[in-house]
Amino acid sequence: MAGVREDLEAFAAELFDGFFRADQRRWGQAYVRGLLLDGRRKSVEPMAARLGEDGNRQALAHFITSSPWDPAHVRARLAWRMHEAIGPEALIVDDTGFLKDGDASACVSRQYTGTAGKVTKCQVGVSLHLATDHASAAVNWRLFMPASWDPASPEADADKVARRSRCGIPDRVGHVEKWQLALDMIDESRSWGIDIPLVVTDAGYGDAAAFRHGLEERNLPYAVGISSRHTAHPADARPVQPAYAGTGRPPAMQYPAPTQTMKDLVIAAGRAAARPVSWREGSRPGKSISGFKRMYSRFVALRIRPAGRGVRKTSDGP
Repeated sequence: MAGVREDLEAFAAELFDGFFRADQRRWGQAYVRGLLLDGRRKSVEPMAARLGEDGNRQALAHFITSSPWDPAHVRARLAWRMHEAIGPEALIVDDTGFLKDGDASACVSRQYTGTAGKVTKCQVGVSLHLATDHASAAVNWRLFMPASWDPASPEADADKVARRSRCGIPDRVGHVEKWQLALDMIDESRSWGIDIPLVVTDAGYGDAAAFRHGLEERNLPYAVGISSRHTAHPADARPVQPAYAGTGRPPAMQYPAPTQTMKDLVIAAGRAAARPVSWREGSRPGKSISGFKRMYSRFVALRIRPAGRGVRKTSDGP
């Protein structure tokens, strides 16, 4: 255990090495240890009780809520360390819900979270994770502000706007869509020198055409989920120029056939196009060597031409 504590202290010292004040470096290291100690609650008071001689609740609370330090500096150091340790094959974009009661926490609202699998009262944090098949680490994150907390939004809620000052929210911070927060963090992480070989995320981000376009503009390869209700044209579809009378603006190129949903395109491909894929062991008992059933499904790979609102019109795009 002594060796583990020494390694943890060395890691924490590296994260907070750029802090000019010794007290910030000390309580930053203590806070990291408090997060990793056994115990479900990660708020300051129960953490302080677990930290022994470093369990100064007031000092820890001051470090988190009042002491001026740049979190981007800590995130950059963490990203450098994890990039070297993991050798990432992908950057995963995700979000996590933090269930909350009361009115003392910032950006709490009734919204969907996968943590609970439903709409409930929570905070939502958007995060970036460096990952391989065997390891991952969160290296950048943002707290999502619902429109109800933004005084400039038509959806602003007077009670929540009134709590901004008490929650320590700067006046300049407003509602930003989750996909835009993800792009902003990708830009920041790249500015630190972090190489991004591939961006991976679910339909919560992949459904936003602006997010996909943002990745393309940054020349980043990606594999994103989209909903089955999204529309597209088959890969062999070609837009045509409608008849033009020679006056006014020429009509835009159009596809002769209507769009189809992704679900319909997959069904049209037929069962023969599906390929079985097993990707990892699950939690249910099975007959594999490990004793657990492997996760398994059938997948269809199709080349298509995206359609719908938000998709840029090109004469012969992919």
